[in-house]
Amino acid sequence: MVERVARSQVAGVGARGWRGLALIGAWIVAGLVPLLGAGDDLLTLLFRICLFVALAQSWNILAGFTGQTSLGHAAFFGIGALVARTLWLGGMPFPVAFALGGLAATAFAMIIGIPTFRLRGAYFAIGTLGVAEVLRITVAQGMPLITSLSPAEIASYSMATRYQLALGLAIVTSVVALLARRSPLGLGLLAVREDEEAARASGVNVLAHKLLALALCSFFAGLAGGAFAYQQVSYYPAAPFGPLWTFDAVLIAYVGGLGTIAGPIIGALFFIVVQERLALSFEQGQQMIFGALFILVVLVFPGGLIEGWNRLYRLLPARFGARQAAKHLQGRDE
Repeated sequence: MVERVARSQVAGVGARGWRGLALIGAWIVAGLVPLLGAGDDLLTLLFRICLFVALAQSWNILAGFTGQTSLGHAAFFGIGALVARTLWLGGMPFPVAFALGGLAATAFAMIIGIPTFRLRGAYFAIGTLGVAEVLRITVAQGMPLITSLSPAEIASYSMATRYQLALGLAIVTSVVALLARRSPLGLGLLAVREDEEAARASGVNVLAHKLLALALCSFFAGLAGGAFAYQQVSYYPAAPFGPLWTFDAVLIAYVGGLGTIAGPIIGALFFIVVQERLALSFEQGQQMIFGALFILVVLVFPGGLIEGWNRLYRLLPARFGARQAAKHLQGRDE
């Protein structure tokens, strides 16, 4: 029994090691794409993947690590987009406007954090969804006009620069999530996720951990909104506040593997590629096929695609070992 447990632990470490190496290699290749002369169509597709990696990973920090299922993620994304674009088009250097967009989303999250964290379970989810919808309606009524880039900005527009920004944001968000997960803070977040009362009894400041997770979540969601605003030539200011930005992040995190680091990355890649293929192959009914496919994935792999990979990784060595043992016994019989 001890030997079996040891083998399973070694296999788990090996799986994590191979996943880590694969992700590092993928990031390196992704960074080289603009240097290989990729067209704007490919860069736009990769931009969307990286944007959703950052968005889903930021939601994963709050929901996956802390167990707080927020449905108001679009509010942080929209605030980041609105602040960054408004300041940038107003003459502020984009890096400064980009950072301020993330900080504005964090400030808003802290304002609503304490009252909404008094709610539990489904009430918390509904409460955050209500806050996001109120904000969306307010922005739609107060800023109904399309915002467009100036002719000078359009003339110097570079999709490669936008893609590199989204790629860098996806990498930084994933690294911060990894560091948070493996730090003492991560242990506190997981304790809150498993049982708030037990965590409080063991000395964990539950509210402080929730607020810190919310701060990280909202900051990176706001930066993702700023990256989206930087990429768009023209759009309605209320568009980034739409609920689809929340539900897409939720789908990606669940399909990839909620509470894992690689889950939002794999989920975003799967989400965007499948969505694009269905849009090209099926002009009608693509949403129904898309929804049915995601339901199937969640039913077959409740822990997401990462769970499916772990099953496959454990299954192959086990079958290989059984085959070797059978050959050995056959040789002894002969």
